[in-house]
Amino acid sequence: MSSIVLTGDTSGQVTVSAPAVAGSNTLTLLAATATNSVNTLSTAVASTSGTSIDFTSLPAWVKRITVMFNGVSTSGTSNHLIQLGAGSVTSSGYTSTGISIVNATANSSTTSAAGFILGDIASAAAVIIGNMIITNVSGNIWIASGTGRYSGSACFTNGGSISLAGTLDRVRITTVNGTDTFDAGSINILYEG
Repeated sequence: MSSIVLTGDTSGQVTVSAPAVAGSNTLTLLAATATNSVNTLSTAVASTSGTSIDFTSLPAWVKRITVMFNGVSTSGTSNHLIQLGAGSVTSSGYTSTGISIVNATANSSTTSAAGFILGDIASAAAVIIGNMIITNVSGNIWIASGTGRYSGSACFTNGGSISLAGTLDRVRITTVNGTDTFDAGSINILYEG
């Protein structure tokens, strides 16, 4: 078996070995300047103030984004939204439904054209733990689905889609009314090529 060893400038190495079977394999690496251009964890942002949290300057090669909520709460009862953007935040054109599951009889759903809605979580006391995965279908078309927990044993699930006017470069987390303020927890994103 033949191998190629790439040694780092200061430490570490990567070994590429050809399989011991007939044939050839091709691995194409993404052209990007990052520590790891395929799977990048952003820096968590404290969701303890402000009416929105933005993650901007996302690379053009992004194909999947996971938005993570860790103990997130707001000051009011407006439902949480995730909005995407290409140059600026897109606040219309979404097809999105969120469902809240409390128990066998107390469940509810809500829809939004302004963003990907988490669920029908109309409570200022709600503390959200969960995630939403946003995936590129093709071109500038994105779909989203997520699950999580809030306020004791209540859960949410959601789904939606949006066709952006250009290449995605930002994600915003806000509320439907846009005026409730974040008052607890943290939010982060993981993006992949």
